Amino acid sequence: MPLEQTTRDLITALTESNQVLLFMKGNRDQPQCGFSATVVKILDAHLPAYETFDVLSDASIREGIKEFSSWPTIPQLYIQGEFIGGCDIIKEIDGTGELAQKLGIELEDISAPEIHISEAAAKALAQATGGAPADQGLHLGVDARYRTSLFMATVAEGAFEVVVSGITIRVDRASASRAQEARIDVAETPNGPGFQVHLPHAPQRVQQMSVKDLKSRFDAGEAFEFIDVRTPEERATASIPGATLINEVVAQRLEALPKATPLVFHCHKGGRSQAAAEHFADLGFTNVFNLTGGIDAWSQEIDPEVPRY
Repeated sequence: MPLEQTTRDLITALTESNQVLLFMKGNRDQPQCGFSATVVKILDAHLPAYETFDVLSDASIREGIKEFSSWPTIPQLYIQGEFIGGCDIIKEIDGTGELAQKLGIELEDISAPEIHISEAAAKALAQATGGAPADQGLHLGVDARYRTSLFMATVAEGAFEVVVSGITIRVDRASASRAQEARIDVAETPNGPGFQVHLPHAPQRVQQMSVKDLKSRFDAGEAFEFIDVRTPEERATASIPGATLINEVVAQRLEALPKATPLVFHCHKGGRSQAAAEHFADLGFTNVFNLTGGIDAWSQEIDPEVPRY
């Protein structure tokens, strides 16, 4: 079936207006097929931000992109308007370094990272990996958004081997510089004990903003999105003028904004807003703030007429 001109024009506009665009099933945070998940993992290792299009949301694009690219499968990667290929090709050129060159990433001389493992973590890792098959190894991954993963997988070719306290950890070349001086420990989680990886050189993705700084920005007339992530009931009890209560519509509007848009999140005392801010940092936003102390600090330090609760 010939590709309709309206669909062709839309695909052309999408590929030309996004420097890096992946047509995939699902989205970056929730891939809906293994091939899409593989390409997302590869791109995440190189880029903190890029765009995706969920072909499951539009049947005309899902079928049209195949004819447009003369490629029969999904996912499909475009860089600066150029079709690069599907999953197998992307894996191949990533291994040769060609993908990094196409992305404009300068390859550096990389050495094995220094990694520290606590005594408790070393003991737990030895127990967890003790019966693994010979071709399986423990890997530490750190993607371009500095999200860490500690997992067992087939030993990757070209990965660095770091031996600490009798534990061998493989680190791929894309993760190596970000993993420098990583510290692995055991920490309590809602699901029980788990491994925690601390990266001392990770950039601060979410900046903390004091209530005094917030007031100064209001007074100066600075433009930014100020988002209240509390419940409607809390909002009815107390609110800071200028804040927008988040809901599904507001969240969708925020996600469509340019990634450099300043976003300031607040809640009651700063915990929930920190989580919300980290979510938007994960989406690629680069100017994200959490209001330290939340509306409670605003009531105490700026406007005592705002009720405390």
